[in-house]
Amino acid sequence: MAFLELNNVSKSYGTGKDKVEVLKDINLHIEEGEFVAIVGFTGSGKTTLINLVNGLLFPDEGEVLLNGKPILGPGPDRGVVFQNYSLLPWLSVRDNVKLAIDEAYPSASRAEKKERIEKYVEMVHLSHAIDKKPAELSGGMRQRVSVARALAMNPDMLLMDEPLSALDALTRGTLQEEIVNIWSQDQKTCLLITNDVDEGIVMADRIIPLKPGPKATLGPEFKVDFERPRVITEINKDPAYKHLRNEVIEYLIKVGANRKSTTHVDLELPDLQPIMPGRLQWGKKKEKEKVKYF
Repeated sequence: MAFLELNNVSKSYGTGKDKVEVLKDINLHIEEGEFVAIVGFTGSGKTTLINLVNGLLFPDEGEVLLNGKPILGPGPDRGVVFQNYSLLPWLSVRDNVKLAIDEAYPSASRAEKKERIEKYVEMVHLSHAIDKKPAELSGGMRQRVSVARALAMNPDMLLMDEPLSALDALTRGTLQEEIVNIWSQDQKTCLLITNDVDEGIVMADRIIPLKPGPKATLGPEFKVDFERPRVITEINKDPAYKHLRNEVIEYLIKVGANRKSTTHVDLELPDLQPIMPGRLQWGKKKEKEKVKYF
């Protein structure tokens, strides 16, 4: 039995003729301590997939199991790092992290909570900014707070929904390495959603493409066998890295092209007539009753 299981999962939005089946027959098994990256196009259903795991959504068909038990909603056993930081702007770094600790450890003493807050803020190198509010932080620093908040709950699994996509390339590369370094300390089970193949190679043990929706399904998995820690400037010299990267990208290009060639949209356009500048438009009920100048 895998640590996380998605068995024959399907999810749709809307009803009747407006119903759109976003995911179809998703089967995913992740072992304890494994780091898996789901890679796909924007709009393919990646966020829907991770929301099924974090308990914000429920499948229409199939089951989502964690440690053999159905996921019935959000819980402190799954720490989530969102794309948009999701920090409360009126709270300091300390208090944003404290919110998570209060939820996960309600009976802990004030001293125990203080120690845990400082431990995880230090882990993401933000001790110097612990009393600052989000508006006083850069984008990269805000995302570090999100990581600290998720880890402070000591979750069984870490879920990351494109956590670095809003950052510049330099900050993104730095945070990739830091997140992996933090993960390697206790190797919690981790699911990363990303649209960056290089990010998946640097961070994950396996990369699994999500085919374009609607009715998106998972493609074949690609094993990432490079030793850790991985530095992109080093491994990109390795022919095996170039081969793996090209394999994943070529697969995504292929399924993207196939999706476009099989998708037909019939549009019924209204019968519009152009109105020339300086001409008069006469009303229909009475001739010359209404005059409009354009």
